[in-house]
This record gives sequence, C-alpha cells and structure tokens, in this order.
Amino acid sequence: MILKGKLLYILLLFLLLPPAIYAQPLPEYPKGYFIWPLDLTPEIVANFGELRVNHYHMGLDCRTAQKQNLPVYAVADGYISRIKIEPLGFGRAIYIDHPNGYTSLYAHLNDFFPELEQYVKEQQYKLKSWAVDLHFTPGQFPVEKCKFIAYSGNTGASQGPHVHFEIRDSKTEKVLNPTLFGLPLPDTIAPDIMRLAIYDREQSSYEQSPRIFSLVKKDSFYTTVPPIIKVDARELSFGISASDRCNGSSNRNGIFSATLYENNQPVSGFRMNNIGYDETRYLNAHIDYKLRSGGGPMIQHITRLPGYPDGIYSTISNNGLISITDTLVHFLRITVSDADGNSSDLLFGIQSDSSAGNTTAAKTGTDQRPFFSPGNINVFENDNIRFYLPANCLYDSFRFSYSESKPKTGYPVYQLHNASIPLHSYFPVTIRGASSMPDKTVIHRFANGRHDYSKAEPVQNGKESGWYKAWFRDLGSFQLMVDSIPPAITPIGFKEKMNAAKLKQLVFVVTDNTEEIKQFTATLDGNWLRFSNDKGRRFVYEFDERCGPGEHELKIVAEDQVGNVNTKIYHFTR
Repeated sequence: MILKGKLLYILLLFLLLPPAIYAQPLPEYPKGYFIWPLDLTPEIVANFGELRVNHYHMGLDCRTAQKQNLPVYAVADGYISRIKIEPLGFGRAIYIDHPNGYTSLYAHLNDFFPELEQYVKEQQYKLKSWAVDLHFTPGQFPVEKCKFIAYSGNTGASQGPHVHFEIRDSKTEKVLNPTLFGLPLPDTIAPDIMRLAIYDREQSSYEQSPRIFSLVKKDSFYTTVPPIIKVDARELSFGISASDRCNGSSNRNGIFSATLYENNQPVSGFRMNNIGYDETRYLNAHIDYKLRSGGGPMIQHITRLPGYPDGIYSTISNNGLISITDTLVHFLRITVSDADGNSSDLLFGIQSDSSAGNTTAAKTGTDQRPFFSPGNINVFENDNIRFYLPANCLYDSFRFSYSESKPKTGYPVYQLHNASIPLHSYFPVTIRGASSMPDKTVIHRFANGRHDYSKAEPVQNGKESGWYKAWFRDLGSFQLMVDSIPPAITPIGFKEKMNAAKLKQLVFVVTDNTEEIKQFTATLDGNWLRFSNDKGRRFVYEFDERCGPGEHELKIVAEDQVGNVNTKIYHFTR
C-alpha cells in the first residue's frame, strides 16, 4: 500500500501540474523552404545528434533503397559554393549556398552533374591532387530548386549507400537540425527510454561505475524498478539510454532533448538544436565514455561534465545536480523529446539511505596518484618520459596511473593510464631513447588492439639530447620505434608488360607497417595521373582519354610519414 501511495503521489505531482518551461524557445526556422533531396519516399537511417564514435552525427542520412547512382537534387535555389573530395569523411560532397542565409550539404556522392564533374577533374589535374577543396563564386554554378546535381553513392566514411544531408548557417557554419525545417518526415511516435544511470557527483564520472536501473512502462510514463531509489551520495546527476523512431520505420535514431525536473522545476538538460564541427568531439563528454569503452551501454549525461562548455546543455539550477541533504523522498522527472514535440516521461523518487553514510572521502582520501583535472594544464614527467595535457583536454578529473616495462625486443613501453579516459585535444609525448636513425623514429601508441604511429621529432630538454616528441589524442602504451621499411605497393589484376586493353581501371593497394601513407604519386608517360583514393584503402584510376592506345610507362611512388619511399615502374599496352 505504501509503494502504491508513493506512485500515486508521483502521478499527481507530475501529470496534473502544467509542464515547466525549459530554456529558450527554438529559433523560427523556415518551414517548407527546402525539399527532400531525393525522388524517393523520405526515409532516414540516422538523424541529427545521433551518437557516433568520437562525434555527433551532424545531419540526416537519407535512405537510397540500398542503391547507388540515384539522382540527387538541389533542395532550393542557390549556387554551388564548394566541392570537397577526400578519402574518408564526406567522400565527394557538394555545398549549396541559398539566398535565405543557409547552406545545404550533400555527401557520399558519386559523379557530379557533367559540367561540374568536368570542371572538378580539370582542377584536380591542375593541382595534381585527387583530394581537393574547391570554392566557387555565385556566378559559376548557379542552381535552381529540383535541379539534378549529382548521383548518390557510398564514398568517404560511408558504410552503405545513402546521402548525408545537412543544413548550416552560412555565416557561422553551425550545423542546424534539419528536422526543424519542416521536411516531409512524419513522426508521431514518442521516444523510448530504456535505462536510467545515477552518478555520485562528488566523485569523477571516470572513477565510479554508475548505478543502472531497468525501467517499466506504465500507461503514459516510465518508472524505475524500484520506483523509490535509496542513495548514499549527497550530490547526484543522471544519465539515460533512449532512442526515437519515425513513422513507418523500425530504425532507432537519436533523441532531440532530455530535461531533468525536481518538483516540476527544470534543473538541467540538453537539446540537439545546433552543433558546430569544432564541438562535435564533445560527444565523448556527453556520454559515459568509460562505461561505453568497456563494452557497456550508451548512456547520455543530462548534466554536463566540468570540461564540457555549455554547448548543447542548459544548466538551470544547483549546477544541474540534485542535492540530497535530508531523508525526504525527492520526486524527479526526466522528459525525453524528439524534434517534432513527441515526448516521454520517466518518473521516480530518490531518498537518502541514512544507514549507508557517505563514503566519498573513504574512497578518495588515501589515493596518492597524481590528480588530473579539467581546466588545468596537467603535467607528468620522469627521467624517461614527459607529457602534458592542455587545459581544454579533459572533461572530468581522474587519478593518473603510470607503469613501464622492458620487452624482450625493442624499446621500453610506458603505460600512460589507459584509453578509458577521453581527451578532447592533441597532447605531446616526449620519450628518451638512443636511436640509430633519428630521422626514421616514430612513437607507437597502442591500446585495446588499436595502434597509432606518429613521426617523432628530435628535441633537446635542457642539456639533454636523445629525446623524441610526437602528438597523440589518446592515452595508452607508448614506445619508440625505428621505421626503415618503405610502403608496399601491390597491383590488383595488373602486372608488368600486360595488355590492358580489356581493363576498365588500374587498382593498387598501398600498405605500410606504420599505417600512414604520406604521399602517393602516379605518372603515365611522365605526366601526373589521377588515381582516386576513396576510403583510403585502394588507389584507382579509371581509364579515360589520358591513356590512349599504344605502349605506356606507369610509375607509382609511395612515401610514408618518415620518408621511406617505394617506387614501382610498369610497362603495358592498350
């Protein structure tokens, strides 16, 4: 009876009172100005703000029925202002500036429309580079709404055929949530909330395992099991796992907003309205990175971590925290919404467990490891290794762990904490060691099966020589390494003195023991030849007017990051 009474009290408190007003109203975006970029029933496989590895998803991924080479259309009048081609990222992308102050972007494309494709090709040969970033004036390539601009594809970092679509503020280059522009994506389905996580905010989020609670859905809301949760901490924050769906789709997308209320008053929350590309790595502060990197679920913090600027967050009261300084039940609500205004509520109560006592001091008071914190330059150094984390590098504090070991072969290995702590910016690592080939020395970082290599520059620390410095973005194990091995060049379906008349393309795979290919150059009969490098795996030349009938000499040169070079020369006929 007591439990039912508490649940009834929650319902009366939260469902009968009018909703609280949270943060500032959304800007008024033009509805109906932009059309769908494909001549297909509008469907998406990912939305704006969806959680990805090291970044937020910054647009809509438009379905193309698992097909490539479908026509893509300009969503409004304007002009093509930019073309970018790169191995990963967007692959082949078009930017269109519109007279209303917005820019639309279309990515992972195949060929552009013929006149644009020819112009881009000419520029690539002029610049002797397949990867280009070209900018245009309004008079060069004007477009009208519904004009064919390119074919859909799967280029760049795409993992399947689709069109990545964005709307940006042309002046600030902030990426805006396209769903707020009235695109024809019907959504009357409220988000799903799967789990609740509770954090003791008198500790770092990296030095605790959150308490995770499963949820049950009542008639019109979710609640925890149990609905009243006993806690032994005085300052709490919360995280959730949640997802959203559009009508007629089973695909799980990201949520638009989540807000925490106490006694129907907003405390903290986030909203996926606009995000800049200079902010997108803050995704690692928005989620419980340590939990996720250890194979756990994706949890989104509702209160920002100390090293996350406001960004998507609004902190309304008490630093976004819930304070428990009494033995009363604190009734809380978390409202999760999508961009169309559909919302779901999670209702639960928090009460101090007076019998447990607060154990924060006991947990942290005897730990003598160096304390690293956000907003400070954090330094570690000894006789063998030195590094520092810039002030903007950390999202939350942690106690730094260090060890070193000497393998049977090679240089010593220095363990700088572990990869469960996300870093926002690059940081320098300087290692002491005697290298027989200073110009061929790299620093090798490895953790959890992942390997990074960065060219090491010789430096002198005071009067000491024999130190090497390189920059990284993750912690882990670090080791000096001498790289004297040039890249390997492997032709696919092609060989010396071959009659290539029946071939449509030339394909080469280039690999290196330190993974980084600094330069790939191909010349045909002494003239630069355009090889594409989509996804960074293969170099491909599609036969065209640059290679006519007769005998030819193809020269391939590959160079790695420390200057090791491999050259292959092939003779063939067409």
